[in-house]
Amino acid sequence: MPDRIFFGYGACAILAGAFLEHAPLEGFYGERIIPGEGFSGNHIYATNGVIAFDYHGYSAREQLLEHHERGWASRNPGWHCTIATVDFDLLDTVELNRRKMLGPDQYLHDPVPRARRFLQRIDHAEGAARALRTVTRSQPMLRVACTSDPT
Repeated sequence: MPDRIFFGYGACAILAGAFLEHAPLEGFYGERIIPGEGFSGNHIYATNGVIAFDYHGYSAREQLLEHHERGWASRNPGWHCTIATVDFDLLDTVELNRRKMLGPDQYLHDPVPRARRFLQRIDHAEGAARALRTVTRSQPMLRVACTSDPT
């Protein structure tokens, strides 16, 4: 299975955890898209609040959120979500299981080395710079229906 599919459809927390473990850029933290009750569509990514990193690479945070929302809402009328800062270890199985996600030791092969290899193939400075340029061109920011968790 290609890496982008693996990390885009189930192992996004592992990729974000590996990114944050040895963050290639300063100021990044984890954020989680939590779908409304009864809906699927959880996603975890790393962000500095302006740009984000996930299996697509770097993008404007608002574009990532809008893309995610558009995809889920097109198939699930009424789909909505909350955005929350990740306050748990993304590479800890117990913490991930509490949130209905698989931990690293629950995959057939340990996905952490795979995530690290995926991250090593990326030019982080260039990707972040390219994403930042899209932010400055896309003013005003896109509207996203997800709400931020006040905690």
